[in-house]
Amino acid sequence: MSKKDKEKDIAASEEKAAKPKKNLKKLKFGSVSAVTIILVIAVVIAANIVCGLLMKRYPVKFDLTPDNRHEISEETISALEAVDKDVEIIVTTTEDYFTAISSQYEQMFYQYYGAVVECPYDIIPEILDKYTVYAESGKGSISVKYVDITKNPDVVTELGQYYSGDITEGGIVVRSGERVKFITPEEVAAMITPSQNSTQGNISMVFAGESVITSAVKAVTDANPVRAAVISSMNGNAIIDQTHSAIASSLQSFLAKNGYDCTNIDIGTDALSPEEYDLVVVASPGVDFTEDIISKLSDFLYNSGNYEKNMIYIPNLYATNLPNITEFLADWKIQIEPSVVFDDSSMVQASVASLGQVTYAPTVQIADTEAAGTLTNEALPIIAPQARPITVLSKNNESIVTEIIKSSPTSYVASLLEGNEVSEEKAAYNIVVKSRKETASGLDVYGSNVLVVGSPFMLDNLILSGTNTYNNANVMLNVVNDMTGKEASVIIPEKALEQYTLSLTTGTARVILVVVVVVIPLLIGLAGLIVLLWRKNK
Repeated sequence: MSKKDKEKDIAASEEKAAKPKKNLKKLKFGSVSAVTIILVIAVVIAANIVCGLLMKRYPVKFDLTPDNRHEISEETISALEAVDKDVEIIVTTTEDYFTAISSQYEQMFYQYYGAVVECPYDIIPEILDKYTVYAESGKGSISVKYVDITKNPDVVTELGQYYSGDITEGGIVVRSGERVKFITPEEVAAMITPSQNSTQGNISMVFAGESVITSAVKAVTDANPVRAAVISSMNGNAIIDQTHSAIASSLQSFLAKNGYDCTNIDIGTDALSPEEYDLVVVASPGVDFTEDIISKLSDFLYNSGNYEKNMIYIPNLYATNLPNITEFLADWKIQIEPSVVFDDSSMVQASVASLGQVTYAPTVQIADTEAAGTLTNEALPIIAPQARPITVLSKNNESIVTEIIKSSPTSYVASLLEGNEVSEEKAAYNIVVKSRKETASGLDVYGSNVLVVGSPFMLDNLILSGTNTYNNANVMLNVVNDMTGKEASVIIPEKALEQYTLSLTTGTARVILVVVVVVIPLLIGLAGLIVLLWRKNK
């Protein structure tokens, strides 16, 4: 064999010997890659599971909108974490409904204002999702489902055993056990509305739905609801004129939204039973009550000597001659004067729906901080349009009167009687007072209360709903809750919705085009080339 052939055999033998080593090296590299991929997948799955568990325990979601429209307030989060019952929220329509009504109301506002206005009703499903997530942190739970009741009417039939009203399409049912609150389609539509500061040329929208939904959740989970009898008529006849009927409706809606079980009664024909009711509401009567009806109110508050009952009385601005009601209030050391409070030095301009006009309203001050409770934003004013001042009488009886809200020391009064005389004296007048009668049994003290609100228009719907503008809703709810001993409710401020669009300049658009079409593909190609060369040299 020649020398050249021997060299070929040696090279072949060396190549043959090296081949298993190379194959072994490839096998080893491939095994390491496979194990690495499996480990990465396992880590991703484990991280997903851990994140899912953490989200239930410590829910976190990011809202990148400039107005944080999909976030809920700390007040709502605290309320949801305190829920200890299971709550079911049934939206009586499909989820697509909210996109549809967004377009509908945007067109309506465009026709009315002549400008493009964003009405993002799709906030509502997003907010409801947050309710389910945050409730997981508490002992209870909240579930949300969408039901087209036109195709599934059995849902309405089932709820009918707990709710006597009409459940219609486009509303929201909040239910816990046998307690049901229905947010009507009209109330859903009112969750997004122009702010009170909007004008024809400057429209700003607000979202007020969170307060409505949270209040409904708290109402159906309240272990001790307060039952209120709202006097709407006497022997079949209305006791309220048209102007003040809006106030009565606003107050009733306000109480019902915040967990009070309200029932309209005829004070002449219906029973006012202490066993059935905890609170009686007399809102702006334009007629006097008979002596029998006065006795019925007194007996309710006396409660066979057990007391522990309450009454809210709101005077009618124009009814100054109601002798029987006047005598009843005098027994509680309260007298409503036939005049109106004005204040040229401390007032704001306010829209009052029940008056159908813009008026100048005096700003008033808290005299009893304990009754007024904690306010979310103490900088907001409390206003009392067209308030009748209240005098605390000096009588030798057991009534204890607390002055809760007063006008500023720069206010004065104008008479409602003939001549409309204006007083030159300036003083701080009582606007809201509470009178209490007590009895003792051993070491326990029991009492009944009469709360008098001198300004009916403090409770106007526009003013109570303007939670970003006035403190009226917060203060009045705290005062009524303090009187009735009810668990604290939640007043959540409206959320201002910014009108915004995404607008790109030519330069910005060109940069995005270069990045997406050129830079990103080049980087991906370069990474692939590096991996290819690296693997080839292994």
